[in-house]
Amino acid sequence: MPSAPAGTEETKATSEQAGTKRGWRFWVIFVALCLSLFLTALDLASVYTALPSIIHDLQGADSFVWVSSAYTLSCSAVLPMSGRLADIFGRRIILLVSIVLFAVGSTVTAAAHTMSTVIIGRTIQGVGSGAIQVLVAIVTADLIPLRDRGFFQSITGATFSFASAAGPFIAGAPAQHATWRWLFYLNLPLCAIAFVVVFLFLHLRKPPVESYKEAFLSVDWIGNTIIIACATSCIISLTWAGLQHPWSSAQVIAPLVIGVAGLFGALVYDAYVAAHPVIPTAIIKHRTTLGGYIGSFFHILITSSIAFYLPTYFQAAKLATPLLSGLYIFPTAICISPAAIVQGILVSKTGKYRLISLVGWCSMTIGVGLLTLLKPDTPVAVTIPFQVIAAIGFGFVYATTFSVLAPLPPTQNAAALSFLLFMRTFSSAWASSISGTIFQNRLHALLPTEFLTRLPHDQDVTYSGIPLIPGLEEPLRDEVRAAFADSVRLVWYICLGLCAAGFVSVAMQKHVPLHAKMDDRFGMKEKAQARCKDMEMGESKQSDADVPAQAGEQGRPSPKESVVDIQEVTEVPK
Repeated sequence: MPSAPAGTEETKATSEQAGTKRGWRFWVIFVALCLSLFLTALDLASVYTALPSIIHDLQGADSFVWVSSAYTLSCSAVLPMSGRLADIFGRRIILLVSIVLFAVGSTVTAAAHTMSTVIIGRTIQGVGSGAIQVLVAIVTADLIPLRDRGFFQSITGATFSFASAAGPFIAGAPAQHATWRWLFYLNLPLCAIAFVVVFLFLHLRKPPVESYKEAFLSVDWIGNTIIIACATSCIISLTWAGLQHPWSSAQVIAPLVIGVAGLFGALVYDAYVAAHPVIPTAIIKHRTTLGGYIGSFFHILITSSIAFYLPTYFQAAKLATPLLSGLYIFPTAICISPAAIVQGILVSKTGKYRLISLVGWCSMTIGVGLLTLLKPDTPVAVTIPFQVIAAIGFGFVYATTFSVLAPLPPTQNAAALSFLLFMRTFSSAWASSISGTIFQNRLHALLPTEFLTRLPHDQDVTYSGIPLIPGLEEPLRDEVRAAFADSVRLVWYICLGLCAAGFVSVAMQKHVPLHAKMDDRFGMKEKAQARCKDMEMGESKQSDADVPAQAGEQGRPSPKESVVDIQEVTEVPK
């Protein structure tokens, strides 16, 4: 088959050229992807603002930590598998099922009358949310070559960042003046819109499958089971750590060690045993890709810690209401998105993703360092430039995605993106546990005994204590405000130290040019059909003109002539 490689190259070139001509259907699909991502990020961020109201309404102070842990656990568990399922069954059906699951989980949570039901609903939501995030990233990669993906990827990243930062502000009003249930009911119309648009317009081609049963059995179920079990072990340990059991206890150390060791064991199993590994060795062996994974882990670890405790600072130290605290962190919301968009444009124009990541880490380090200066009497206006500097860094460091994908062929997009989002979600679980433990231990040491005696026994100090602060008499109120501010400051000192890992991750990388290759197995079906139609027309014309002389007894061109026809039809016009 000497002519096959040439045809393959022509097809790739055709895909690259076609990718630059994006019609209205492309933009409708892209808006649907952004909307799907927006509703998952908005829900995730809103819950933390509404959690005190949920705890108070359902009397769930003893199990509140599982509201976020169950979501994170189910989200992490489904991420590695989602890419493989999307390769087998197609992107569209997996995305539609994910949206439905997210809507079902939202309904269960909104209608819950016990904390157990809330936790079940959040678990279902986590499954849907994890798959939605993976599918949005994969479909974006299917439609746009890496070299041109910066702008579009920055929009999806900015969408997630904006929803994450704006969530507390949006959640503040219903949590304060209406009911927290509306936060979850709000997801339903958004899910309906996203489902309809995806169903009508997201038609992508996929490789033919002779037997779905065999394809289903080819999934690395053993590897997935190991990853799910180990992630569960780690998250349970992190959930217990510092709250139900000390970090030094066997209940924390044993599952954490087992979980971390098991995750490395899963990598070994996939490398040497699995026929279709869920984490192929190819996606982690390049040092630039590995540096991107490490940078992404610490990026989300720091960003999540800031997002968790910036509202706490405003509500506890500045005595802001939930609605007002959401307004106070709005500078972060409105700066992360533009910074992420600028980052994507710069990557597309220059290809210097390492340099942009470095600038992002520098800005992030300066911004977090400035946040450590905040005190109870610091004017809110002073916090604005501090937030802006940090938020610009948050947006720029999303360039780590290009570090992950640049050394890899497009056929590894699904696996690489699934693992990248797994690292980010897993990092969020570490963030909530580590920062929560640091904050709680410091707070218990600093709070006046007089205030601690007023709190319910064995309940979280943060969520049960903040509503009491405005009604305290002086000087007790100022002492409590100072204790909260100092405890939050310690969390930010830890984040400042973790920024060093970000610089190490950049140093690990070497520059790999961004390619313009596409995975021709996937993409918009409309283009594939048009190309096939053109080939059929070309073959018809060739047959009409040459069949009498060359067709032979069956009236068909020879195999050699068929190859020439296809090459002529797929040739890219100069």
